[in-house]
Order: sequence, then structure tokens, then C-alpha cells
Amino acid sequence: MTSRTLSWIAGLVVALMAGPAAAQDTIKIGVTQPLTGAFAASGNYVAQGARIAEEEINKAGGVLGKKLQLLIEDNKSNPTEAVATAEKLINSDKVPVLMGAWSSTLTLAVMPKLEEYKVPMLVETSSSGKITTSGNPYIFRISPTSEMEAKAFAPLFKKMNIKKADFLATNNDFGLGASKEFSQTAKDNGVEVGVMETMDPKATDFSAQLAKIKASGGDTLFVTTAVEQITLILKQAKDQQLSQRIITTGGSNSPDQLIAQAGDAANGSSHLVFFTPWFPEAVKNPEIAKTF
Repeated sequence: MTSRTLSWIAGLVVALMAGPAAAQDTIKIGVTQPLTGAFAASGNYVAQGARIAEEEINKAGGVLGKKLQLLIEDNKSNPTEAVATAEKLINSDKVPVLMGAWSSTLTLAVMPKLEEYKVPMLVETSSSGKITTSGNPYIFRISPTSEMEAKAFAPLFKKMNIKKADFLATNNDFGLGASKEFSQTAKDNGVEVGVMETMDPKATDFSAQLAKIKASGGDTLFVTTAVEQITLILKQAKDQQLSQRIITTGGSNSPDQLIAQAGDAANGSSHLVFFTPWFPEAVKNPEIAKTF
């Protein structure tokens, strides 16, 4: 989350507001994120980044002279809660714009309400192509789709000498969409596709899936899920002596948690992310990293 992103949202609000609303000194931005539940690590990253951006923008004078006020709600990693938080922010808190909702499944659940109440939402992370192809005029996204990520990865199939790929994905819009796009791109680049396994988003035991993947004899395993499950998969893959190289496609945006929980089981794994993970020593703005 950057100050530029929040400024863009605020600018959209100013452009949409008219009459008495435009005269208000504060621009409210509603944020729905998974602060608890299966996706909590990533949701808190987004919320914390948004708070830093809010403070930075307000210290610099706001947007067109107006201060920003973030109202952040916990959607608990649950689609029903995502809808409830969106309705609360729109109807009770009277926010003119939303940002959310991290997971593709959460975002897709909220989208009908955006049309119902005619409130725009900026999608900051979700990767499902359905978010774009649905034709919802109140959706704006800064995150790439799974198709875009797969096409960007395409040259690496040859560079990494991938001959046969297996897939393990969380059974939701995020995981299934990524598995579909990456497997098709693999085929388009002459890579044999082995087994296509799925898992419940709340599962903690992946022994059955990993056994099938091990028996497949591929050289690379693509994993798509949140960091909480990625750490468990890495550890269980090591326990089962899985020989496949592991590449994650999204969900690995919490390097501290990944390293702390997976330990040396993470060695040798590769992670595809659409923004730089939070390594304070490597960023251009160390003072912001320290604040974060």
C-alpha cells in the first residue's frame, strides 16, 4: 500500500462528490480487510500500509486540501463478513469509496453491493479475472490478474528448465484461477502438466495431495494459497522428501512469517509476487520501512 494509491482513491472521491459532500474537510475511505482468520497476515499488512499512507498524506496537507480518514473493518477472511463490513461502511459510516477486500473470493462477494449502492471500490490485491470480466462499473483494480501473472512468468519455464509441472491450489477463486492460468501457460510453453490438486482454504494436512504430487514425478510444484498454508506445505513437503522444486504464485507476501514458520523447509523455494516483499534493508525508503 502506497501513499500514491490512497491519493488516487481520494482523488476519485473528490471527483465523484458534489454539493455539500464536496465541501467537507475530511475524505472518508472505507477499508475491508481480513485482520483475523485464514488470511490475517496479509490483510494486516495491507491495513498497516494504508495507515502509514494516511498519516503521510495528511502530514503533507491531504488531497486537494482535504484530510483523509480511514475506517478499517475486519472481514474475518469470510465472504459473508466481507459483505457485512462493506454494507456497514457504506450505510452506517457513509463512506463514498471502499478499498478491499484482499482475497478474490472476498472481493467477488462484495461486488454486487457496489452496484446496489453505487459505491466504487479499489481492489488492491485480488487476482481473479472474474473481477474484471464481470463488467462491474464500480470496480477499479491495481493488482494484476492471474492471467497477467502467468504470462509474465512464461519466459521462466524455459529459463528454469521446467519440464513437468504439478499444481496444488486452494479451492477458491484465487487458487483455481491461478492454477488454470499457470497450467495453460505451462502447456503453451511445451511443459507437461501432471496432477492438479486442490485443498480447502482452512486445511492443515496436505499429506494426501503431496503423496499424489510426489508420485507424479514432476520437477516443479506450483502452489497457490495464503502464506499460512504455504508454510505448512513447505514443512510437510520436506517431511515427505518431495523432490520437486516449489514455486508459489501469490500469497507469499509475508516473508517474515514464511521464514519464521517454515524455517529451513523454505530453502530452495521460489515465490512470485507482484510487489516487493517487505525487506527493510532493500527498500528505497528505509524510514517508512522502520515505521511499518
